[in-house]
Amino acid sequence: MATEVNFYHLTKASLEDALPRLLVKTLQAGERAVVMLGSPERVDALNTHLWTFDPNGFLPHGSSRDGEAARQPVWLTHLDENPNGANFLFVADGAKSEKVDSYKRCFELFDGRDEEVVADTRERWKAYKAAGHTVAYWQQTESGGWEKKA
Repeated sequence: MATEVNFYHLTKASLEDALPRLLVKTLQAGERAVVMLGSPERVDALNTHLWTFDPNGFLPHGSSRDGEAARQPVWLTHLDENPNGANFLFVADGAKSEKVDSYKRCFELFDGRDEEVVADTRERWKAYKAAGHTVAYWQQTESGGWEKKA
């Protein structure tokens, strides 16, 4: 089964600004997510950020530091794992999953201000298409929303 892979080109907001909103939408849709990052340090930083980004809200999540992976609706990791039975995979910070085809949807978030990251993302796009996945490209708008471009 082909996975729907969505590329999110971060041009206005940082990962810390954009990801929580996408995760809230994921949970509202009744889905679970794995967020795969480039290092354990980034996992710890994002874990802390997700507890404090919205003083009026709560985004349930956890990482290996918190344990009980199967109970976490959002799992943060630097490993290519899916211990919470998620259908959605979010990939950022140069992380790369070899298990994209086991998810319903994959979200590749990348910093459009870094030419090296953009070049790597173009290669990922080609690889996903060649593997038979459906790919789409979303660019940030001036208002901080998203517009589908391809």
